[in-house]
Amino acid sequence: MSNETDDNRTADKSQKSAGIGVAMGVCMGAAFGAALDNIGLGIALGIAIGAALGTTFGARNNKKE
Repeated sequence: MSNETDDNRTADKSQKSAGIGVAMGVCMGAAFGAALDNIGLGIALGIAIGAALGTTFGARNNKKE
């Protein structure tokens, strides 16, 4: 039972990291898109880059524990 709880906590942290990465990516992508007068492209790139970075940082944090 302890292993299940630990696995759920690890999954929650990974999902939180991905969510935070996407949120930050959308914000930066919208700003970048507005500066280049192409908001759609900026948001799309921001989501993709933010999800990738959030997942990567989430996996790193899980390895440390």
